[in-house]
Amino acid sequence: MSQATKYDVIVIGTSQGGRFLPITFAKAGRKVALVERGALGGVCVNFGCTPTKTMVASARVAYLAKRGAEYGVRTGPVSVDLQAVRKRKQNMVEGARNYFESLVKPLAGLDLLRGEAHFIAPKTLEVSLADSGTREITAPLIVIDTGTRPKQLTIKGVESVSVLNSTTIMELDTLPKHLLIIGGGYIGLEFGQMFRRFGSEVTIVQHHPRLLMNEDEDVSDEVTKILREDGITVLTGTAPQQIQLLNGGRIQLTGRAPEGEKQVTGSHFLAAIGRVPNTEALTPEAGGIQLDKKGYIQVNERLETNVPGVYAMGDVKGGPAFTHVSYDDFRILRANLLEHGSAGTRDRVVPYTIFIDPQFGRVGMTENEARKQGRNIRVAKLPMNAVIRALETGETRGFMKALVDADTQRILGCAVLGLEGGEIMAIIQVAIMGKLPYTDLKDALFTHPTLAEGLNALFMTLDS
Repeated sequence: MSQATKYDVIVIGTSQGGRFLPITFAKAGRKVALVERGALGGVCVNFGCTPTKTMVASARVAYLAKRGAEYGVRTGPVSVDLQAVRKRKQNMVEGARNYFESLVKPLAGLDLLRGEAHFIAPKTLEVSLADSGTREITAPLIVIDTGTRPKQLTIKGVESVSVLNSTTIMELDTLPKHLLIIGGGYIGLEFGQMFRRFGSEVTIVQHHPRLLMNEDEDVSDEVTKILREDGITVLTGTAPQQIQLLNGGRIQLTGRAPEGEKQVTGSHFLAAIGRVPNTEALTPEAGGIQLDKKGYIQVNERLETNVPGVYAMGDVKGGPAFTHVSYDDFRILRANLLEHGSAGTRDRVVPYTIFIDPQFGRVGMTENEARKQGRNIRVAKLPMNAVIRALETGETRGFMKALVDADTQRILGCAVLGLEGGEIMAIIQVAIMGKLPYTDLKDALFTHPTLAEGLNALFMTLDS
């Protein structure tokens, strides 16, 4: 065995948090090894937030162009150049990736190792370098940030067709005639609406009884209604059973529903059935690191594994798989490992936005969660067509909803399905963080006419 190179810190992976952590350690005078087997920037920059939301923006422009007559604007026939959409997406990704590389490369004390790392002993890794050869490295402090990848579909006949996932679908340069999607979570919904607006026929097949199963029923119902208004076929309660390739290259999906067997036929097929952790190649067992039954790395509220000095951050540890969570993980590790703090994930308020259109932003408890806990709650709800700004912009679909503790008057959570729903949600999130009573928003002086002004009317419904 060759002599391992000693570092103060090793970071494996470069997600949102993993990008900043090694830079911060290096600037603090630590000797750092940053290992990355793929493109710098992790899923967010390369396959997630940056590319998908760039394409969502293109889809929204197509949607608005087609609605031009509603606003008194004549646009003529609208067509989508998917190759140009893809090029715009690629330019955004390359710009973000190049920016991170410019931060890392000239930094003293930081070695960027391009290759795949796996544990060969506690606190010791072997890196299979991309340009050939291997290198052994060790450190008293190791942070694992290897992320997740799309889960593979395992139904009968799946090997006979070309199955797209959330990464490969963004590399299409011709528009699908009819896109079949398995999965009713945020990935399936975002891509479904996107390609419908580009001009494809779209069918979403969901084995659960409704879309977005983690949300309240009224949210799921309204989202389904909006997608169907956009011309998307939504089949809920339909369990995929078999897929087969027909003559002419058509793809047929067979599913089982309570009313019997269903068959749908399309030109392209997307599996949006979740993600799995990138832990197998890491051989964590060689480092003594415990995983849960799904393969995620187990951590405590300070993000430390069962091995002292070994931490995990981002999606690979399970829990909400959002870029902003990864960045908050970075803040926790920075506070505890560099600033001698005592930060943790307990009681962390995690917001998120699904970038369908209209956006869906949520934070805190759902109504279902609150009632299961036996909370004494009041529910405020307001349709977006009661918000002046939504009327003026012609974006009246959806609603705002907030839960209030009837005893303390504090806001417990909210769901905002509407124009810029994520931005409106963030206002309520700040109120939750500040432990404000709902009356502070009800009586707040918001600018007229803005979407935020709708919060006055939302919380006034509790007094009616």
